[in-house]
Amino acid sequence: MTTKEKAFKIAKELMLDQDAFSQWLGIELVDVDEGFAELKMTVRDEMLNGFKIAHGGITYSLADSAFAFASNSHGRKSVSVETSISHTVSLKSGEVIFAKAAVQHLSNKIGVYHITVTKETGETVALFKGTVYRTSKNWLENVE
Repeated sequence: MTTKEKAFKIAKELMLDQDAFSQWLGIELVDVDEGFAELKMTVRDEMLNGFKIAHGGITYSLADSAFAFASNSHGRKSVSVETSISHTVSLKSGEVIFAKAAVQHLSNKIGVYHITVTKETGETVALFKGTVYRTSKNWLENVE
């Protein structure tokens, strides 16, 4: 199995297919590889706040899912220890957004990832940074 095939098996079959919240958000896996994930979703009416714009938790959740898939794509079970987000542009219902996560630093125990959330036009709507703790447990033990 190639690194891309392993990353897809982890992100899609072992994570996304078991993730009711990401499924409720309507998240689609666009691309994944070792240390990278791209997701897509459409903002819906029930995701809007009182200002009739997307609740900040929506872009945060999309970015957080991309972060999870990218950080676990190396094969080791990894858990978030710190995240932050800056919202730069508001979103309306019907807009399609993408989150691209990429590894910035990887050591035996810590991984740091940057995630950019954009509209279809390429306009940046949020910037997310996350740090994970990399456990010693492997995703693909006894799974092939």
